[in-house]
Amino acid sequence: MPRVAGVRPDTVVVPSLDVRADVTPIATQDGALNPPSDPLDVGWWSGGSRPGDATGAAVITGHTVHTGGGAFDDLEELATGDRVLVLSGGTTVAYAVATVEVLSRAELARESATVFARSGPGRLVLITCEDWDGTAYRSNVVVTAWPVGT
Repeated sequence: MPRVAGVRPDTVVVPSLDVRADVTPIATQDGALNPPSDPLDVGWWSGGSRPGDATGAAVITGHTVHTGGGAFDDLEELATGDRVLVLSGGTTVAYAVATVEVLSRAELARESATVFARSGPGRLVLITCEDWDGTAYRSNVVVTAWPVGT
């Protein structure tokens, strides 16, 4: 399948996790990238690349809810090769999961230049919280996926 031009995402579908979530454009606030308030929706970092762009990370973040009900509750269960589909109007941009990492908040901060890079090959990065300790999440799941034909 020929590579599509970058698209403004409407929906993210993760078939292996039975996830279908609406996408809202979001921006950083005080250096933080917070998902939309509705835990069933996800946020696309509008300051980064678009899904389908030839270069840079298209970053989408979503909630994990420790009692269930977040779009990305089970993101850490993704496996290499699992598909992630980004829908925009009648266009589908397909990705295959390459890596699933759990990073502490400090590790994510150190890796942020790479995770959020607007350079390098076009890719999709999914991020959510992980490691609920009863009061707060201590880590983040970071999934990197590469474009594939559908």
